[in-house]
Amino acid sequence: MVARLVDPLLIVLAGPTASGKTNLSLYLAEQLNGEIVSCDSVAIYRDMEIGTAKPDKADRQRLPHHLIDVVAPTQHYTAGDYSRDARLALREIAGRGRVPIVTGGTGFYLRALIDGLFAGPQRSESLRERLQTSAQKHGTGWLYRILMRLDTKSAERIHPNDRPKLIRAIEVCISAHQPMSEAWKEGRNALRGFRILRVGLEPDREHLYTRINQRAAAMFRNGLVEETRMLLEKYGNARPFDSLGYKQAKALLRGEVREIDAIAQAQQGHRNYAKRQLTWFRREPEMYWMHGFGDEARVQRKVLELVRERFSDPL
Repeated sequence: MVARLVDPLLIVLAGPTASGKTNLSLYLAEQLNGEIVSCDSVAIYRDMEIGTAKPDKADRQRLPHHLIDVVAPTQHYTAGDYSRDARLALREIAGRGRVPIVTGGTGFYLRALIDGLFAGPQRSESLRERLQTSAQKHGTGWLYRILMRLDTKSAERIHPNDRPKLIRAIEVCISAHQPMSEAWKEGRNALRGFRILRVGLEPDREHLYTRINQRAAAMFRNGLVEETRMLLEKYGNARPFDSLGYKQAKALLRGEVREIDAIAQAQQGHRNYAKRQLTWFRREPEMYWMHGFGDEARVQRKVLELVRERFSDPL
């Protein structure tokens, strides 16, 4: 048996929500004898189907998928957990002689997988409680302003309303006695042993927003509110239920908004998220950008050609 002389191929598909990453991953998996590794911080949770836009169950049965339905919504799951679990999946897939295809829109998870995470300080519950109390006292934007003073670079990468990430970033800055963006550079264990091809999808903005609006409306039409009610009854008000779509469905269930307003808010939230995703992924190195959607035959052929041009032996 001839030993392999080159590292196996790893394909990474990135892009904003509703850009067709799932369809492109399915096409490539069929063409290249591949298996799909999800890179989505909400799809890891069980029972959250409609609001996460997971691949449907037929596709998940037809082609192997990993890192979907990993934990219950009440369980604490971090980017570090994802990096460890995804790297194990990549090694197992490559060990079977198949091509791992990582696809998803969670930029922080993708960076943790490829670049690794630094060994940050442990959680400080007392510090977190003080920050929570301070945020409640001073209102929206307080934590973001604190982080801007401590670490401007990290603040620019975190949404001003993402309280969990803001608190963690502040916690790292204080505990490590340096900005988190500097601490990140120390001791990270980058992914080794793969030839990585990164492909980014960048559809026309107007057409992307139309798809986002249609998808968000379809989630409500297809039972998102009923799914949210079931999740709340089964798990209580778990943190993942504050993600886009579920948050608006909860407000509708509480009678705080009309359905038309809940849908509009979800649509706006997803459009804003798409902007942030594109900003994040444009910072990623060596990304081959494809203009169009991942379910377009033209884009699918171009990506397949790119794989075969860059890697004559994709396995």
